[in-house]
Amino acid sequence: MKRLPELMVIVLTLLVCLAAPARAELVWDVQTVDSAGNVGHYTSLALDASGYPHISYLDGTNGDLKYARWDGSSWSTPTVDSVGYVGRWNSLALDSSGYAHISYEDETNHDLKYAAWNGSSWGIQTVHGGSGYVADYNTALALDSNERPHISYSNLTEGRLGYARWTGTSWVKEDSTDYNVGWHLSMALDADDYPHISYHERGPTSDHLKYKYQDEAGWHTTFLDYGSGRVGRWTSIALDTDQYPHISYYDVTNGALKYAAWDGSDWAFETVDGAGNVGACTSLALDAHGRPHISYLNVTNDALKYAAWDGSDWAFYTVDVVGHTDCLHTSLALDAHGWPHISYYDQTNGDLKYAVGTPEPASCILALAALGFGGLYARRRRRKEAD
Repeated sequence: MKRLPELMVIVLTLLVCLAAPARAELVWDVQTVDSAGNVGHYTSLALDASGYPHISYLDGTNGDLKYARWDGSSWSTPTVDSVGYVGRWNSLALDSSGYAHISYEDETNHDLKYAAWNGSSWGIQTVHGGSGYVADYNTALALDSNERPHISYSNLTEGRLGYARWTGTSWVKEDSTDYNVGWHLSMALDADDYPHISYHERGPTSDHLKYKYQDEAGWHTTFLDYGSGRVGRWTSIALDTDQYPHISYYDVTNGALKYAAWDGSDWAFETVDGAGNVGACTSLALDAHGRPHISYLNVTNDALKYAAWDGSDWAFYTVDVVGHTDCLHTSLALDAHGWPHISYYDQTNGDLKYAVGTPEPASCILALAALGFGGLYARRRRRKEAD
């Protein structure tokens, strides 16, 4: 007869291994998804209900927007849009059917475009067009509770932050009133479908991290990190279960990865990694406990890095060495177990790559021992030998 306490030890240990990968050593499975030409710039990653990765990215050789999807056994990499030079600064989200929605730049016409898969074909729209430059230096896409797209983007013609949302029949567009803003932006929607946007304001001698959100009263803007240095590039935002914003970003002046979080009454700021020139191309995700996980570039060592907060300390991992590059365009998502999945560009080979980190088996064995499984195993062995 199995003893309930022994089963509880095993179950608790498995939960440790599954739900808290930041406290264990991670083994990284690195795959080359697409190597047909110079591909993989501007990646954006999302996981479907089965935990399978979907990635939008630029085919730099042909100037096309491409989309990679894992079906459980193999990758498919169809072209979404090939009219002109398209696909930079793309952002991907999946609806409840697992269908992809992508915002991106049409560099040929300097337009913001949007593509959506309906199960059999791609529907493509120009969201913001006409004269001037839009959708340069980032687009960010999110789907609301009705699965309608919201897109934040750079409107370089006006030097402003742009925001567009689909009503079901048309696009409604707004531009911010502040100037020289909207670069390196990121967006998340709260439980009421209001947008929260992190971005950087570019000044003549300094850059600033800014945060803007909307509620029933309108738009609100906050300076978060500013001074004489250059901070606030490559922002990434996520909201926790209390709808509080968390933001990762790059401090250019100090070559550091930084992190800001709102606790309901005040902002807390932290330098996560300052060893060398690190922190560009950040992507932030929160786990089930609201703890931050960040993928980013180590410029000094030409490496993709990953940092995870375990509740008391940061754990750091080097995922892959990718060659000298200004940006990997990393994109991070956490699966139901809290394991990290990252899409990124490998400049050495000009490839789209994908990595997933899972706990090393030895870490789980150590965790079992720490919870008393070693003694349990010894007792069972003694009983078996006695029999």
